[in-house]
Amino acid sequence: MSQLKKHIWLINTIRRHGKISFRELSDLWERNKDMSDYQPLHRGTFNRWREDIREIMHINIGCQKTGGYLYYITNPDDINEDKLRQWILDTFSVGNIIEENLSLKNRILVEEIPSGLLYLTPIMEAMKENKVIEMTYTSFIKGDTQTVAVEPYCIKLFEGRWYLLAKPTLKKKLRIYGLDRIKALSILDDSFKLPKDFSAEKYFETMYGIVSENLKPQIIILRAYDQHKHYIKSLPIHHSQRLIADNTEYADFELYIAPTYDFIMRLLHDGAWLEVISPVSLRKAIKGWIGDMYDMYESDLKT
Repeated sequence: MSQLKKHIWLINTIRRHGKISFRELSDLWERNKDMSDYQPLHRGTFNRWREDIREIMHINIGCQKTGGYLYYITNPDDINEDKLRQWILDTFSVGNIIEENLSLKNRILVEEIPSGLLYLTPIMEAMKENKVIEMTYTSFIKGDTQTVAVEPYCIKLFEGRWYLLAKPTLKKKLRIYGLDRIKALSILDDSFKLPKDFSAEKYFETMYGIVSENLKPQIIILRAYDQHKHYIKSLPIHHSQRLIADNTEYADFELYIAPTYDFIMRLLHDGAWLEVISPVSLRKAIKGWIGDMYDMYESDLKT
């Protein structure tokens, strides 16, 4: 059992209860066979974990002395506002839950995703030191395999695949590379300077997915019909999404986003449950895709 899993368990247990005594924590730990093997949580171990969590994850576990020495997270907003830290907690929490319930493995289904983790560690090592990497890469679009030297700017997870945003050393524009298409990778001795004004979050701020296409963002109005509006409300398509109208038949949402290929594919995914109200240019683009799809199956409809 790794220390990180134990730390995640402690953080989530305290967050779930809000405030909790050490005795309650120890009882919960002892009852968790897969984590503790029915052994109690010792106070010295608990205090050591608190310090490790503060230093490594920057999450503070404080103690309220009035009312029975209750422990709580003193900076919950830092967790909620830090997307990466929240993702780490959620990911390891799910892993802990599944590991604790391996007896149900035949009743827990997960998605199979393309492997890209092999090169994730060296890429992050290169990013830390701003080192150029050389990789042999196969392009799905061009269909060829080339060796290219790039300056790694950031990495992004999208729809089960890891992507690298990088600048080829011989070019000026940034490019996206799928980690699952890398055949070989090495870190070079050459260094590069990351632009001071570069922000990964800002770069992808008005995009859905990973394809930019150099399109400018614009206001887009979407209409979700019947019960599908609840899905769009509970899991927004984009962080800019806001509800502007709602009634029993449909709900309208406004987004500020670039109408890229990735975004169009997301809209087509919802089929007739989701309609583009404006702009007209995007309505026409969607209609064009639907028309192409209809042409593919038209002969079947005539039989």
